[in-house]
Amino acid sequence: MNHPEIIKLQTFLQRTFNNKNIDVRPRAKLNDSVEVFIGDESIGLIHVDDEDGDKSYMFSMSILDIDLEDLG
Repeated sequence: MNHPEIIKLQTFLQRTFNNKNIDVRPRAKLNDSVEVFIGDESIGLIHVDDEDGDKSYMFSMSILDIDLEDLG
């Protein structure tokens, strides 16, 4: 992904989740995905799919069971 595309994804996520702390960063040596952060914490990845001529993005966020333990 190029820089303008990354900025568009970041702006989309910030507006969608009403959170200006969301930061989308390129990954070292990989250009088919970017990493999504809130502050210093990585919360997921966005992968691009443009094989069929229709470009789409998949946001993947893993939630560990230990992250849910304090919630009840």
